[in-house]
Amino acid sequence: MEKEILALIENFQKNEITEEYVYRKLAKFVKDKNRETLLRIAEEEGKHASIWGKYTGKKFKPNFIKAFFYLFIAWIFSFTFAIKLMERNEKRAEKAYANLIKKIPEAQSILYEEENHEKELALMLDEERLNYIGSMVLGLNDALVELTGALAGLTFALQNTTLIGITAFIIGISAALSMSASEYLSTRSEEGERSPLKASIYTGIAYILTVIVLVFPYFIFSHFLLALGIAFFGALMIILIFTFFVSVVQERSFIKFFLEMFLVSSGVAILSFFIGILARTIFKVEV
Repeated sequence: MEKEILALIENFQKNEITEEYVYRKLAKFVKDKNRETLLRIAEEEGKHASIWGKYTGKKFKPNFIKAFFYLFIAWIFSFTFAIKLMERNEKRAEKAYANLIKKIPEAQSILYEEENHEKELALMLDEERLNYIGSMVLGLNDALVELTGALAGLTFALQNTTLIGITAFIIGISAALSMSASEYLSTRSEEGERSPLKASIYTGIAYILTVIVLVFPYFIFSHFLLALGIAFFGALMIILIFTFFVSVVQERSFIKFFLEMFLVSSGVAILSFFIGILARTIFKVEV
């Protein structure tokens, strides 16, 4: 067998063993039929690894670093997010499987089962926190738009990092409570399965976490422009991480979603920046 083909098969074998390990671990945290589905997929991944093992004549252990990464991601974000990330790797592998079919007939059955995995996972992935993505988007987006704008305006109006930080923190927490209450009433008026209390909590937590990230630099750095720059960098990181999360889970375009959130937030911030300068000039604010 050609060296390139053999190396490819070894890579498949290692991936299948690692994915089997991850699916079995994830199954321990999932209930009902979802657990059975994950265990069955884990068994099939193990079977695929055995098939590839016949060609390599080797046995491999799971890649524990890779497995830990997926399990950590599942713990931090959601098991759905972790599984969707693994699916992306499987989709790339499917193209390679298709190239192997002519040389290794068993690759056809493996490809078929991998495609079925995607369909089964799409049907089973029902995680509570994913039902509240809309609430999280609301909290994050509103906090980013409102607070980046407020920080830009306050920074150039006051030019005192401690005063700016305290003022922005009070504004942010008040807005978070207000937004949580609005989300509670909004969800309560809807006809659906979402809990108004949980929706308000998800909105509030997303809002408050964003406030903390954006305001924190003002309590660390004394130069107001440096604090503003780091706050904007924090906002960019929040947008980057969250849009990647949503794009993976909902299979949306990452670039489009990211640009949408970034342009709205930065547009408001730039407008507020000029309002802050104008206010300082007109009212002759000196702190």
